[in-house]
Amino acid sequence: MSAVPSTPPPGRRRFGWPQRVFSQVLLMQLAIAAGVTVLATGLFLAPLSHQLDDQAMRRALAIAQSTAAQPQLAADLLASGPAVGGPVQHEAERIRRATGAEYVVVMDRRGVRWSHPDGDRLGRVVSTDPSEALAGEDVMEIDSGTLGRSARGKVPLRDADGVIVGAVSVGIEYDSVRARLLAAIPGLLAYAGGALAAGALAAYLISRRIQKQTRDLAFSDISALLAEREAMLHSIREGVVALDRNGRVRLLNDEAQRLLGVGPEAAGRPLDEVLGAGRTTDVLAGRVSGTDLLTVRGHRVLVANRMPTDDGGAVATLRDRTELERLGRELDSTHGLIDALRAQDHEHANRLHTLLGLLELEMHEEAVEFVTEVVGVHRTTAEQVTEKVRDPLLAAMLVGKATVAAERAVALRITPDTLLPDRLIDPRGLVTVVGNLVDNALDAAAGTPDASVRVTLRAEGRTAVLRVVDSGPGVPDDQRELIFTEGWSTKDLPSHGKRGLGLALVRRFAERQGGHARVAAAPGGGAEFTVVLPEALSEALDEAMGEALDEAMDGPVPGEDRNGPVPAGDPSGISLDKESR
Repeated sequence: MSAVPSTPPPGRRRFGWPQRVFSQVLLMQLAIAAGVTVLATGLFLAPLSHQLDDQAMRRALAIAQSTAAQPQLAADLLASGPAVGGPVQHEAERIRRATGAEYVVVMDRRGVRWSHPDGDRLGRVVSTDPSEALAGEDVMEIDSGTLGRSARGKVPLRDADGVIVGAVSVGIEYDSVRARLLAAIPGLLAYAGGALAAGALAAYLISRRIQKQTRDLAFSDISALLAEREAMLHSIREGVVALDRNGRVRLLNDEAQRLLGVGPEAAGRPLDEVLGAGRTTDVLAGRVSGTDLLTVRGHRVLVANRMPTDDGGAVATLRDRTELERLGRELDSTHGLIDALRAQDHEHANRLHTLLGLLELEMHEEAVEFVTEVVGVHRTTAEQVTEKVRDPLLAAMLVGKATVAAERAVALRITPDTLLPDRLIDPRGLVTVVGNLVDNALDAAAGTPDASVRVTLRAEGRTAVLRVVDSGPGVPDDQRELIFTEGWSTKDLPSHGKRGLGLALVRRFAERQGGHARVAAAPGGGAEFTVVLPEALSEALDEAMGEALDEAMDGPVPGEDRNGPVPAGDPSGISLDKESR
C-alpha cells in the first residue's frame, strides 16, 4: 500500500505553511537557529555595554588616583592660584595629554577649578557636586558636565599630613566608549552570522535526512499511514510480531496475541521472558532458520516466517495451521482406512470364493463351520477391545487400527493389564495421543521380523497411563528428546506436506494436563513410549460398576466364547498377549 503525497492541483499555487515534513522541519530549525542567534547576540551586547562603561570609569578613577598621589600637587594648590600658567594647570594638562583623558580637573575644598582644558573656566565652581570626593570617598560615575557626557572618577586630594585640601576629577569621553561598543558590533555580528550559517547548514542536512527517511511525505500522509497501519495490523487474520535489535517485543497485533496466548502488556518486554523457552521462542528470535517453520504453542499448530529489518530487528508472521493439520492427518487416516478396506474387500472376496466352492462341492457342513469361524473372529476382536477399553471412541479407534495393522502384517496386541473405564474427561484428546503413538509404532514395526505392537491402557485412580511398545529398531539415546520437537521426523512427507508434529502434540497434550511423555528402549528391542496423564479420568465408578469390572477380569478368557477359539495367527484382529490366554 503506497501513500499518495498531498500535492496541490496543477496550475494552482498554494501559499502559506508548507505541507512536507522536510520543508516544515527546515523552516522550524532555521527559525530556531535565527532566534537563538539573535538572543545570544543581544545577551552578549547587553553586558558588553556595561563592561565598557565600567572599564572607562575605572580608568578615569585610576588616573585621578595617580594624579592625587603626587605630593607636589597639593603643595602647588595651596601655594598658588588658579591661573592658566600656574603649576597645577601645567601638571594637570600634562597628565591629560599623557593619558588621553578628556579632562583632568583639580579643585579646592570650595569646588573651585584650579585646572581645566578650557582656561576660561579656571577659578569657577565645578558643574557637578564634588561633596563625596571632598568628604574622602572615591567616586565613579557617568554624568554630563560642561564638556558633555563622560565617564568620571573623583578622588580626594590630601596634603603631606593627610588633610583633604581639594579633589581631583578625571573624565573619559563617553563617545569613545560608545565607539568601542559600535566597533565590537561588526565582529560580533560576523560571529553570529557564521553561527547562523552553520546552524542553517546543519538544519538543511538534518532536514534532507528526514526527507529521505520520510520519503518526502507530508505530516498528514504520515498520520494517515500510521492509521492505515494500525487498522491493517489489527484486522488481518495472520499474527504479526515485531522485534527490535535487542530481542524485545515491539508490536503484537490482535491475532498474534490470540495465537501466542499473551496480552498487550508483552510489548516492550524480551521475547524469552514473554514466551519462555521453547521452539516457538527460538523460531521468532531467529535461532532456527528457514521458511514456513512449524511450531506448537499450547494446542495450536503454527507456521512461522521471519524477516529481518534494516534496524537490526525482525518481523515474524504466524499462521494458525491447527485445523489444516487436523484435516491433513484425517486425510492420511482416510488413506489408511481406504487401504484397509481394500485389503478387507480382497480378503472378503477370497472368503466368498471359498464359501462358493464349498457350496458347489456340496460340503455344507464345512461351509457352515467356515462362516461361523469368520464371524466369530470379527466378533471376538471387537469384544476383546471393548472388554478392556470401555470408552467407545478409543475402542473404535483401536479396532480401526487393527485392520491397518493386519494389512501391514503387524500384530497389534492389547496387554493383559489393560483396563480403562468409560470415564475419560477428554476422550478425543486421548484418541489423538493413542492414535499418534500407534501410527508411529506401526511405521517402526512394519517390515521387521515378528512385527508387533503392544498397547497398554491402564487407569490408576484418576491417572491414565498409556504405553505403546513396538518391535522396530528403537530410538537412539541422543534422539530421545529430539523426537518430541516440532518438525523433527525421519519419515517421508505425507500428503499435506508436513511432518514432525505427532509426538510434539502428544508431549504438549501431556504437559498441559500436568503429565509427561517419555520414550525408552523396550525389553527385547524396539521403542517403548509411555504417557502419564494425571486427572484424565472423572471420579471413581460406583460399587456396582467396580464389581462388573472385577467380574470381567475374573471371567472367561477372551477368544474362547461360545463361538469357539480365535484361530491363532489371524491377521485381521487384535489379540491378547500369551500371558492372558
